[in-house]
Amino acid sequence: MHIGTLVVTVILHQADSLKDKRQVIKSLVETTRRKFNVSIAEIDDLDTWRRATIGIAIVSNDSQHCNRALDQLLNSWETNPHFEVASVEMEID
Repeated sequence: MHIGTLVVTVILHQADSLKDKRQVIKSLVETTRRKFNVSIAEIDDLDTWRRATIGIAIVSNDSQHCNRALDQLLNSWETNPHFEVASVEMEID
């Protein structure tokens, strides 16, 4: 069994309140969960308006599948106009 984890910090340039931030993050989390079949949650920067740290995990019997799925997820996030990907930490065990 292989576990892939991804910790991504995103910057939300358009968020002017926690309500704005939570609306974008909630949509991002739900869409990502459905599209990529991963576990995902906001894990840090909960009270910061324009920054969010999101943790993502995937389990597979193939490490290449974990790597491909997380790469595809990250590529889709990097092209999203609602936020900017600031930092990424990926680990596959």
